[in-house]
Amino acid sequence: MTRPRSHGASRYVAADAQPVLYAIVCGSPVARYVGTFVSMAQGDGWLVCVVATPDGRRFLDVATLVEQTGFPVRTRYRNPGDPDMLPAADALVVAPATVNTVNKWALGIADTLALGLLIEGFGLGLPTVVMPYTNEAMAAHPAFRESLDRLARWGVRVVFGDDVLAMPKPGTAEAHAGTFPWHLALKALGPARRAGRTVTGTVTGWNRRRGDPPECPTGPPAARTTP
Repeated sequence: MTRPRSHGASRYVAADAQPVLYAIVCGSPVARYVGTFVSMAQGDGWLVCVVATPDGRRFLDVATLVEQTGFPVRTRYRNPGDPDMLPAADALVVAPATVNTVNKWALGIADTLALGLLIEGFGLGLPTVVMPYTNEAMAAHPAFRESLDRLARWGVRVVFGDDVLAMPKPGTAEAHAGTFPWHLALKALGPARRAGRTVTGTVTGWNRRRGDPPECPTGPPAARTTP
């Protein structure tokens, strides 16, 4: 079975030939530029699918992303009996990640498709990167910092801090959205590769097949987070 790499491409690839990356975007002006990340990830060998939160979808040019990726942009859970139009993910990148999504994720809340995929991805041991973008006032809230610390302890690769990207002042996020360093999320993720999806341990433990190299069972160290 084959699938198109994108609607505008003439080259076809085997369905299982490329590792699949879910680019999960949240409600931020940065989401407008996710096509840049898609191009970068495709260049690194990933087959990319875009998943958006309901607020994130408002910023997207959905038709262009469908053309670019060859897959629909998913936002909501499927209705009973509907087919799944996306291949299974081998890795997840959440960028831009909002305060709302980060805090809900850390609490195990799955009230959007994006959050459900992230929570399921933890259980499957999928390599996951989160790169937040918000204003400096919201980023200062203790719950947000604690959520990032919790995710990092669980093996999520957190790309955040003034040494990574300074958060803008309230009311200025739109002006700085075009400078978002998408390449840092890919750098944290590492090379494109297939990942194991078999849960081999208890839900509360970390004894599960993650698909990471043997010498790095829990993935590369997370980028520093500011305390």
